[in-house]
Amino acid sequence: MKILIIEDELKLGQSIKRGLEQEGYAVEHVTNAEDGLNYAQNDDYDLIVLDRMLPNGQDGLELCKQLRSDSWNGPILVLTAMTQTSDKVIGLRSGADDYLAKPFAFDELVARVQALMRRPSKIVGPKISTGNIELDLSTKQVLLKGRIISLTKKEYSLLEYLAHNKNVIVSKDQIVDHVWDFESDILPNTVEVFIRSLRKKLGKSSIETVRGFGYRMAV
Repeated sequence: MKILIIEDELKLGQSIKRGLEQEGYAVEHVTNAEDGLNYAQNDDYDLIVLDRMLPNGQDGLELCKQLRSDSWNGPILVLTAMTQTSDKVIGLRSGADDYLAKPFAFDELVARVQALMRRPSKIVGPKISTGNIELDLSTKQVLLKGRIISLTKKEYSLLEYLAHNKNVIVSKDQIVDHVWDFESDILPNTVEVFIRSLRKKLGKSSIETVRGFGYRMAV
């Protein structure tokens, strides 16, 4: 799953980026509203982490409103040092889905990101089941017929994306956009390599190839 961070504090933004990458997410970081809007409009993100106070006196909530008016309907988590109840109310009414006050514990940020990632999906609770495969979105654990399967972080990210879209055919480009960040060095056969690896671990029939279109999680 792919996340965009819009945070002008370079050290904080890069720290969040590294931490979320350790959790298996593809992450990109920009430091101002203009780049944030450009990235959000021209790429496909599953979640945006947005700072409230941006350079040149810009308010992240104005960017939030603009994203919503442009029909960007993914979850937005606002980070801010403005912690009054009235500030939180304004943030949520501006289109934010969650509001986390600075300073914050990274574990709490991860928990909120996980909760927001679950919210748009058509599942109840922190698990996705398809066929004999079950994913626990909180622990990143994958079970095949009740047996724990060991996956690399990138294998898990790819499987989670397919599981979230288990009734949908997704193209290679869509997979790359959601599972890898912009700076990653992606070879033409990278997706096929990871699909092949997942099939070895989960069974040949676990992921269906729809020729000319892409891949679909077998149900």
